[in-house]
Amino acid sequence: MVFLQVWTSGEHMKRDILSLKNLSAEEINFLIRRALEIKASGGKSEFPMKGRTLGLVFDKPSTRTRVSFETAMIRLGGSTIYLGRADTQMSRNEPIRDTARVLSRYLDALAIRTYAQETVEEMARWADIPVINALTDMYHPCQILSDLMTVQEKKGKIVGLKIAWIGDGNNVANSWINAASILGFELTLACPSGFQPREEMLSRVGDNVKVVLDPEDAARDADVINTDVWASMGQEEEREVRAKAFQGYQVTTGLLSHCKEDVIVMHCLPAHRGEEITEEVLEGPRSVVFDQSENKMHMHQALLEWLLA
Repeated sequence: MVFLQVWTSGEHMKRDILSLKNLSAEEINFLIRRALEIKASGGKSEFPMKGRTLGLVFDKPSTRTRVSFETAMIRLGGSTIYLGRADTQMSRNEPIRDTARVLSRYLDALAIRTYAQETVEEMARWADIPVINALTDMYHPCQILSDLMTVQEKKGKIVGLKIAWIGDGNNVANSWINAASILGFELTLACPSGFQPREEMLSRVGDNVKVVLDPEDAARDADVINTDVWASMGQEEEREVRAKAFQGYQVTTGLLSHCKEDVIVMHCLPAHRGEEITEEVLEGPRSVVFDQSENKMHMHQALLEWLLA
């Protein structure tokens, strides 16, 4: 196994994963290969993390992201410390720069799940340890790394496929756009008017990324169909408005009929059955959502190895 180097001039070069834009195509493909190796080996690692500690600072609730990061670090022989927002002095307005410098003295890496992208960027600016974006309102890079791993696992390739996104132009959609820009696969997003990705996300993309209004246009000949909830965390007050706006943006068996016969259906979970996806599709033979969920653990293990080994 060839392990990508994160060292320069004989000194350790701290790497942060704030968005997929922090990674090259070579690095993304390496992490996918390594995560698949880890999965095939049952979690074995040549880079044990005994004595290393990962901090998890989570302002938002989590099932998959929290448990997969904690389990990944435990499988590496390390430990984790979980801090909800109320558990830190940031809840009493301690500056992020102070918290970052203190936590750098205690921890070996930090994963943050919060609202503002600026929070993780400020933390990374002042921390001496790797900072990982475990979700912000703008990006969800680790989710897409494990999703790309799932596509590679199920399809044998990523480049050359058509991947469709149905629904909100949210943080997950933004990270899919980043991935398509870096790797070059075809990505078509079907989002209702007013809920499309921000213009800043689309201003520098190539012809391989398209945004359309009609879900059938996105689904036509797609190899992968991807969706997410209509109202993300922090948008609960918009739920009724969004439910009306997103009518017709549901992944159904009818929509799958426009895709390739061997299409796979993905959802980062939790899912609202009967809203963005039907029960029949979520539990059907084309769904890979639970393999997709498991793969977060393997990808997080590969990522922690890469950042800390």
